[in-house]
Amino acid sequence: MAGNTITTPSELSCTPSRAARELGLKRGEFDLAVHLGRIRTVPDEGGGGRRVARTEIDRLRSAEGFPESLVESVRTVGTTDGAALMEVTAARFTRLARLGLVVPVRFYLNRYRAVVWLYLAEELRQFATDKNHTSLLNGRTPEGLRDQLQEGLDLRPRNWRGRHLGFLLREADGPWERAGALSALLDPVQVAEIVQDPYERAHLNRFRPDPPAHGAPGSPSAHLAERIMTADHPDEISWLRADLAQVLDEARRHRPAPRPASQPVGSPLPPSERLAGPPSTPSEHPPEPAPEPGRSRGMLSWLRRRNG
Repeated sequence: MAGNTITTPSELSCTPSRAARELGLKRGEFDLAVHLGRIRTVPDEGGGGRRVARTEIDRLRSAEGFPESLVESVRTVGTTDGAALMEVTAARFTRLARLGLVVPVRFYLNRYRAVVWLYLAEELRQFATDKNHTSLLNGRTPEGLRDQLQEGLDLRPRNWRGRHLGFLLREADGPWERAGALSALLDPVQVAEIVQDPYERAHLNRFRPDPPAHGAPGSPSAHLAERIMTADHPDEISWLRADLAQVLDEARRHRPAPRPASQPVGSPLPPSERLAGPPSTPSEHPPEPAPEPGRSRGMLSWLRRRNG
């Protein structure tokens, strides 16, 4: 009676926790692999988040070198171990990171609330073995780059934001979700200037991802994470605003924001229906230096090239 067998969704896919166990990954490693696109997920038809198809687990388990190769592909290191991996001093490694030549993939706050950046070991090895980088690893830092460092250049927060936005966009299933991802990197005041209709803004907030969890909500650590998450350089803000406006146009055509039939576009929300937006980001942003010259395309185009 095999022809009458009914296959349930739970037999075709599994939860992230179970997938991580079957793939020999810690949950943090699994989440990073998903963000990097190494593990593909699918929406849960029951609305319970995302799941991993059995075929995807079988594909990964059949890969050469599994599970060591998968675990190594998501191994992260801090400054000290990263410098050792690249055979440079910690000071030189920090200079390379501040210049944006190596890009952090994660960060955490230590007990002193200092930001600790983490990098993919795999990418550091690739950088170190590239002959075009020999002078950067062994020679004197070029004068122009030294000048930028002396002026306070530090592209680590900005590059992390760009990478994190790529993660969010990869998991977005539609234009409203993509708009929410873009809005997550903008201060709510910036978002309100672009999305002036209160019903649209309330709908957009449903798709706005939270910053990475660091400390209890409202704590100094949580505020610092929000500050790192929020774009703070004029041209970065300009790209995000332009891309958000463009994606919102697509979202409106795809599916307008819900509103009472009697409420025209632009009318204020009744008090009983007002939705609180995310907390405002502290205004004391550390200065973020200008990006390298010649970078003028929109943020979405840059991310597609970077993650493609």
